[in-house]
Amino acid sequence: MLLKLPVLCAPLRLKTLGMKTTNQHSPLMIDIAGTQLTAVDKKRLRHPLVGGLILFGRNWENRAQLTALCAGIKRLRPDLLIAVDHEGGRVQRFRIDGFVHLPPMRLLGEMFVAAPRAGRQAGPLAASRAALACGYVMGTQLRACGVDMSFAPVLDLDYGTSGVIGNRAFSDDARIVSLLAQSLMQGMAQAGLAHCAKHFPGHGFAHADSHLAVPLDKRSLRTILAEDAAPYAMLDLVLQAVMPAHVVYPKVDSLPAGFSSIWLQKILRESLGFSGAIFSDDLSMAGARQVQGREISASQAVLAALHAGCDMALLCNQSLLGTPGDSPLDTVLAELSQAGEDGLFQPEAESHARRLSLLPKMHALDWASMLQSSKYQRALTALP
Repeated sequence: MLLKLPVLCAPLRLKTLGMKTTNQHSPLMIDIAGTQLTAVDKKRLRHPLVGGLILFGRNWENRAQLTALCAGIKRLRPDLLIAVDHEGGRVQRFRIDGFVHLPPMRLLGEMFVAAPRAGRQAGPLAASRAALACGYVMGTQLRACGVDMSFAPVLDLDYGTSGVIGNRAFSDDARIVSLLAQSLMQGMAQAGLAHCAKHFPGHGFAHADSHLAVPLDKRSLRTILAEDAAPYAMLDLVLQAVMPAHVVYPKVDSLPAGFSSIWLQKILRESLGFSGAIFSDDLSMAGARQVQGREISASQAVLAALHAGCDMALLCNQSLLGTPGDSPLDTVLAELSQAGEDGLFQPEAESHARRLSLLPKMHALDWASMLQSSKYQRALTALP
């Protein structure tokens, strides 16, 4: 069924007016270009529509610099959520100056099904303990530097067909994925690091890379729910945040999951009972800019994601484009402000509360104290 989204067709006039509202909602998570905050960065991060910052490898020099950067961000806006893609394997932004390079999650899945033998830990219990250790080491290291959340774990199933997922997935078995992801998230939680599971309802079956194209998954809703989306149902009591896939499932909706109220509201919220935060995937990706056969703007993509049910919309790498103060990111901020004036976007108090719920609730160990912690040292010995 072809769904009409008026928001995609409505013209967005460029204007720099602020939103007149008594409700708080800061739905944008943006990036910065360098290793220190510039005057332009500070202006953007103070914008009332900005609620978070995602870090990349280019924002890293060393631990001292990263810690100072995060501290500066919190002085500017204590409520800003600082996040990073830090899964392990090939998706880990910080790998040197003491950061442990965590294994790809497939290694944990392989450990889960392997038979124990002399000198080698294997089996479900060993794999679960290793996953717990990975989550704790990840969490303590990131929190020691001031990071609040990691976009992990990957809950996709590994069918061996998706190059963009591959060994980022624990397994092709939803039960193993759920058990290991639960252990990983428990370790992260013990360190005070928030998580975001991805990519709902599942990216592992689709061949195309959503960074470059619009992937299709032509399976039925029943099959997807029974297989790929099963971890979300199994982990419904512990999931803090979820990121939908930039994948079209045409037997369910003609829109990508991240733009689909069917997937996000009817299935994820109502059927599966998820009550945490929903983050869009990066809306600058090619897979997020092609909707029902036509290209949409970044502002239209943000509005489509918010109207579908996302609480936060990610815009990555936009600070690198254009000139300071006149980049695509500034255009989105102006257009989204105008959309609020025109009634195309309404702040959501519940979305505001979901974002705030992801901020740290416990004191983080500094790096020196972390290294002296017996719990941290035991976790290191449990890593695969």
